[in-house]
Amino acid sequence: MEEQRGKQRRQFSEQFKFKVALEAVKGLRTVNEIASDYDVHPNQVSTWKKRLLEEGAGVFSRKRARDQQAQANQEAALYEQIGRLKVELEWLKKKAAQFD
Repeated sequence: MEEQRGKQRRQFSEQFKFKVALEAVKGLRTVNEIASDYDVHPNQVSTWKKRLLEEGAGVFSRKRARDQQAQANQEAALYEQIGRLKVELEWLKKKAAQFD
């Protein structure tokens, strides 16, 4: 029985996708020529071109969205900590005033 090996999918950066899609949008060369130059399937070039036209330059930027979400989560955690520390400080001030 022959062992089946799955092809590992190649992953392309957002910049690469944008570059290829932008070249396809310019229309100076055919999709097949662009695909051949960049060693990707013509259907992939067409898909990236379509997404670029529909959604704009930010379409390929998942990293930016993840970074913004991580920053928002960190900010929320820090504001929560600041609130707790303020409450503790006020409590300590009241207790210290009782001993004066």
